[in-house]
Amino acid sequence: MKITLNNRPEEFDAAEMTVRELLKAKNFTFKLLVIKINKKLVKKDQYNTAEIHDGDEVIVHHMISGG
Repeated sequence: MKITLNNRPEEFDAAEMTVRELLKAKNFTFKLLVIKINKKLVKKDQYNTAEIHDGDEVIVHHMISGG
């Protein structure tokens, strides 16, 4: 499967994967993430069910705070 992840091409052996599987595969460990698949927001409670397919555009934003 080929996708665009944060504006970069990525390729995976799986034909499809969930958001949770993508986060694990790419070692995203930040607690505060905002994820979009094809410009649609994915809620945190949907990470185990929201599927990513060949050709999808995925954006993962790391939310940080500071002061």
